[in-house]
Amino acid sequence: MCYLVAKKFEENGCIAVKTRHGKALADFAENLQQQIGHNGIQLVTISRPSAYGEYEPYEIIGSKEEFQERVLKM
Repeated sequence: MCYLVAKKFEENGCIAVKTRHGKALADFAENLQQQIGHNGIQLVTISRPSAYGEYEPYEIIGSKEEFQERVLKM
């Protein structure tokens, strides 16, 4: 398991969705990055939220669909 994290630069906190490594995740993240462009939102995959304090506080989103909607509104 891992987490896909979206963080807006210069703001505290982030949103994340629990997922699995693999092609489906890579395709999802690539598609999402294309939709948001280079507008100051960082997408990163991490293994454990507790190991990455710079992204705190985390808001864990329940589904990829909701995560995508939220990222597009950032």
